[in-house]
Amino acid sequence: MAFLPNSLVTLALLSILACAAQGQLSASFYSTTCPNLQTVVRSAMAQAVAKEPRMAASILRLFFHDCFVNGCDGSILLDDTPTFTGEKSAGPNANSARGFDVIDTIKSQVEAACKATVSCADILALATRDGVNLLGGPTWTVQLGRRDARTASQSAANSNLPGPGSSLSTLISMFAAKGLSASDMTALSGAHTIGQAQCQFFRGRITGGDTNINATFAALRRQTCPMTGGNSNLAPIDVQSPIKFDNGYYQDLVGRRGLFHSDQELFNGGSQDSLVRLYSTNGAKFAADFAKAMIKLGNLSPLTGSNGEVRLNCRKVN
Repeated sequence: MAFLPNSLVTLALLSILACAAQGQLSASFYSTTCPNLQTVVRSAMAQAVAKEPRMAASILRLFFHDCFVNGCDGSILLDDTPTFTGEKSAGPNANSARGFDVIDTIKSQVEAACKATVSCADILALATRDGVNLLGGPTWTVQLGRRDARTASQSAANSNLPGPGSSLSTLISMFAAKGLSASDMTALSGAHTIGQAQCQFFRGRITGGDTNINATFAALRRQTCPMTGGNSNLAPIDVQSPIKFDNGYYQDLVGRRGLFHSDQELFNGGSQDSLVRLYSTNGAKFAADFAKAMIKLGNLSPLTGSNGEVRLNCRKVN
């Protein structure tokens, strides 16, 4: 089903006032200090996604993993230092989080256009939106004005990010802790309509750990994800259209073809079954709800005003 991004304009505008009031963010934050910002980011993401469509999913995952750990502050982009161990080496990110080089490239181009003006956190937010849209997904108005953290927390990343084996109750509670509803969680989970996952994160589900799985689908995934070895072997999360942002993920769930245990938990006789079924047949509804939830996600505890800094290099503090 084709998405209608323009239909989201009113939705996005309605969300702006609430988001700005809570996080002091504004869609026009750089309108005078860096007027070409969005053009620069969009162009760079278009190049990155054309080269590797999966990169849109990788950047989206970075944004989610950043915002869920001490807010949307670019902390996931920091390399380890002698004074702290960052989030890159946390369990949910180690050897799986990627796209840092793309953010570095965008940052260098933004710095060339507007020196020491735009935060890495804002660049990540814009790049995420553009990546989704470039693969056929919705667009939304990104609120801007975030500043970058001066530290990162491996322990917070290990404790705040839901895992692929999470139960529905765990998912609901972890999202609720961030001010996101169960419906927001189900919509945001649709991010899994693009991207790939490593065998180590879904092996248990396809090798007898779950009974609520389509047998043909499980057999297909076992072809490249054996009982032992091959931990880093990749498989598409959405088996139907892994490089198109659509509602195929929810159709997979209705067909018991969720790749992660946590995915299938959204459609397993629980409270989110009806919403999953709705999204599986109404791609426009999913697109609208996903955009709305992404605006809420992007407003999680941003550093604003004099807090934090605008990093010159996204990998290290100034």
